[in-house]
Amino acid sequence: MKKPLLIGITFACMYNQGVAQDIHFSQHNMAPLSVNPALTGAFNGDQRVILNYRDQWKSIGTPFRTFALSADAGLMKKKWKNSSLGAGLFVFNDKAGDLDMGITQASLSLSAFIKLDEQQNFSAGLQAGYVQRSIGSVGQMWDNQFDGTGYNPSLSSGETGTFSSFGFADVSAGLAWSYSSSASDIATNDEFRANAGIAFFHANQPKQGFLTTAIDKLHLKYAAHASLYISTGTSLSLVPSAIYYRQGSLQEINAGMLVRYTITEESHFTGFIKESAVSIGGRYRVGDAIIPQIMFEYANYAIGISYDLNISALKTATNTRGGIEISLRYVNPNPFRKHASGSNMKFL
Repeated sequence: MKKPLLIGITFACMYNQGVAQDIHFSQHNMAPLSVNPALTGAFNGDQRVILNYRDQWKSIGTPFRTFALSADAGLMKKKWKNSSLGAGLFVFNDKAGDLDMGITQASLSLSAFIKLDEQQNFSAGLQAGYVQRSIGSVGQMWDNQFDGTGYNPSLSSGETGTFSSFGFADVSAGLAWSYSSSASDIATNDEFRANAGIAFFHANQPKQGFLTTAIDKLHLKYAAHASLYISTGTSLSLVPSAIYYRQGSLQEINAGMLVRYTITEESHFTGFIKESAVSIGGRYRVGDAIIPQIMFEYANYAIGISYDLNISALKTATNTRGGIEISLRYVNPNPFRKHASGSNMKFL
């Protein structure tokens, strides 16, 4: 293997290791199925669809782009008195660097909810899917293609080995707990919610490797998360949250808070005026980035936008520019309504 290709692959692997070898989203509240399988169906509604897009490291070369789609639903909520089910699909594609080192994964999730009392829920979830990994051939450059003055792609690389795509099955599981104290009456805004959970990804520790001579097991990844929703008695609410990942010797901590302001409430008489809210705040990924974020909600829809301001040792090259992230969410029925048929277990 020649040095130019080694450099490219090493950089791509460093990126994967830097984020615990998996994709991650700064707006982890808008990617619940990537956080914990037990959050499948954990929202105030019956159906939910979320789209995520992330563009990173554009300031220092070919950007790393991630697209994700998740869709989940609550089942048996009306038929079962103290329990219900959740089912979901999570699909993502990630392309990294000049070599287009890619990961495509499709996973199905199933969760089960148990109502502990009028205010608490407990859930367990299982996620299973298939992962495809690949390396593009267009960006590969070899020393045999140096013609004395520069790189000449018309010259033969002289290489006989290939980096074949490969795939593997992937299994994850998780547990989650939620608490919800509704507003004491319709005139007061004193609702309080809390949730926490743990998850285990790559439980089967699948084997992976582009070269048959270098096969490694994908490390088990642990995740722990918690969030609160604290109403202040006014139109303002506080939404602090934190998430922790550990995979092998690597770890990631992302914590922060949003301040949510209810702009309008739905008219109880005409229904013409729809609910809307805006959330502004930020997060801090320890040792890596400061992440300002804004989210706007209108009836069934929500859009979140954040930007990673790089503060790591790489900031000299990036000039603090990390990457933008955009999330779109649709929930049916309208999640603003207090009597929506969904579970009161929500991830914020």
